[in-house]
Parts: sequence; structure tokens; C-alpha cells
Amino acid sequence: MDLELTPEQKAIKEMARRFAEEEIVPVARDNDRNCRFPHEIIKKMVPMGLVGGPVPEKYGGAGLDFISHAIITEEIGRACSSVRTTLSVQVSLVELCILNWGTEEQKQKYLPALCRGEIIGCFALTEPGAGSDAANQSTRAVPTGDKWVLNGTKTWISNAGVADIAVLIARTNTDTKEKHEGLTAFIIECKKTKGYSTRDIENKLGLRSSNTAEVFLEDCELPKDAELGAVGQGFKVAMTGLDNGRFSVAAGCVGISQACIDASVKYAKQRVQFDRPIGSFQLIQDMIARMVTDTEAARLLVYKAADVKNKGRRSTQETSIAKFFASEAALRAANMAVQIPGGYGYSDEFPVERYLRDARVATIYEGTSEIQKLIIGREVLGLRAFA
Repeated sequence: MDLELTPEQKAIKEMARRFAEEEIVPVARDNDRNCRFPHEIIKKMVPMGLVGGPVPEKYGGAGLDFISHAIITEEIGRACSSVRTTLSVQVSLVELCILNWGTEEQKQKYLPALCRGEIIGCFALTEPGAGSDAANQSTRAVPTGDKWVLNGTKTWISNAGVADIAVLIARTNTDTKEKHEGLTAFIIECKKTKGYSTRDIENKLGLRSSNTAEVFLEDCELPKDAELGAVGQGFKVAMTGLDNGRFSVAAGCVGISQACIDASVKYAKQRVQFDRPIGSFQLIQDMIARMVTDTEAARLLVYKAADVKNKGRRSTQETSIAKFFASEAALRAANMAVQIPGGYGYSDEFPVERYLRDARVATIYEGTSEIQKLIIGREVLGLRAFA
């Protein structure tokens, strides 16, 4: 693949970076302190096409390629991972799931409103008993006349407490040989559906201005046209959604790593100890060199996955490699970025402590690092480590 960005991609990078520096960075610390969901930032993103990047223009999106989508996600992640998480769920998990699996009527109904930021979406897969074992869904959807009746609980769902629609996976058939069979995806209009409720999960280590909630379904009635994809295809819907979600997480982690480099280089040039800038010390240069190398490698892995996506090919292996490496790299970078300023790095007067808290979850959500390694191993060996 050609690694030189096109003029359009360079312009998108400049636009996204300028927006992030002017609109996100100045409020990131206060939003984090106050656990304030960034409604106003999402609305400001809309006119620039940032909320519907890879969605075709006929559905209200910007029709961008996946490298451009990665660039936007990186720049937003460089400024604030909470905003990036909100955007990733909206675009990669909700919009692209509806684009890839929805009927034409569903696309016309939901995608323009999502791309305009008029409605917020969430992706409800994880359950108390179904985390890494995503196929172990206990939420049930039972056909009753011309409706589905859903009962169950979802947890750790980003955006759920503020969402207007949810892409939700439920079990529609219990008489199957394999757990991943018999699952179906649904689109739920959250605020209009009786029996659907949420409870915010508070006091998180990081992503404090991103909303995370539990979802409760109690005799929740949905019309038959709420199915997303065919009955029984829910696991495929979920896995293609996660491929896109992991791609966004990887790109966002490149942003965290770049932010760590920026902060570390600035401080290392300014801070004087033993009569010279600490950036002249070999061990400081060692940490910065490792950050830079990791970040460059992570960015190229994300772009490789984007190139595969642009060609319309299955990108599970490339996406898992990018997500695994980039998330672990961001955590390493954030640890070093706190170490370089010492005590100052431990205070939220410096942004690096937020980078560390936000980076920690990236190795967990959208599939843990351990799961990514098993996926990569399966793709290479053709042998499954788990059912």
C-alpha cells in the first residue's frame, strides 16, 4: 500500500486536529473532573462530517475512506479518549452495523439522524455473564404474535445512558449446538420502548466524560421489523461490528500515544535539572524513543487494517493485530509520560495522568488483549483456542 497520505486525507487531518485543539482540549480536564458527557462537542462535529465519516453521502455521511476515518479517530483520541469513545460507538459500532446489515428502510430511517448527531446510539452486547465469551448471551427475545418480547441485562455499554437507539444482541433460539448460533440483532428505540431502562455506571478509573451504563429489559416489546439482519445472524452482526469498533479503538490509541509524545517532548525540553534540560539525559531519550517507535508502528498497523477495509476484504486479523499492539503501546506510552515529569505527572494539572487512566481500558474493551492474541493465533494457525 502507498503510505503517502492523499491531499484530501492531509486536509482532513489538519481539520480534525484544529477542531480537537480548539474545541476539545480546552474543556477535556473539566469534563473529566465533572464526568460531563460531551453533548455540545458532538454537535459541533456534525457540520464537518466527523460524526458520519465512512457512511455514504446518500445516507447523510461524508463518504470517507477508512484511512481518513482512522485519521479523524486518532486526532480526536489525541485530545480526549472520552470523546473518541463516544464517537467510535456512534460511527463504528452503530452506524456501520446499520449500514452493513440494515434494510434500506432502516438505513434511511436511522443513518441520517445518527450522522447529524440528532440521535445517539449504543451497541449492547456485553452481559454480566458474557464478556470475552460474547456468544454466551442470556438475554432472550421470544416471538409473540407480531412482536418480539425481550428480557435480560446488558452491562458496560458505552453511550447507553444517553442513547436514543441501541443495536442489541439477544438469543432467539436456545435449541442450538453452538452458543454463537441462535442469536439475533435488534434495533431498539430506547426512549420510546416500554420496559427498556438504564442505570449509569459511575466512578470509573478513566473515560469519565464518556457515558457507560447497564441496560435492563423487562418484557420489552419490539416490532418484527426491529430485527437487524436475519434471525439467527446476530453473532455475525456482532463480530463485524467489533471488527469496526476495534479498528476505532486502535486508531484512538495511536492518538493517546501521540499525545504522550507531545507532552513528554515539551516537558523534557523545558524542565532543567543538574543545569541542563532533562531531555538531554540518555534515559529520558530512551523513553521518548520507545514511545515514538511504538506509535509509528501502531499507526502503520492501523493504516494497514484500513487499507484492507478500503478494498472490501475481511479485516479480522489485521484489525486484531492493530488493536492489540496499539492499545498496549498506548499504555506503555502513558506510563512513561507520567514518569518523565515525575510528581507533576501524577496531578491532573498535567494531562498525562488522564492519558494513563484512559489508556488502561483500551486493553480491555472491544476484546481484551488476551482475546486479540487468541484471534490472531486462530487466524494464523486455523485452530481455535476457545469454542
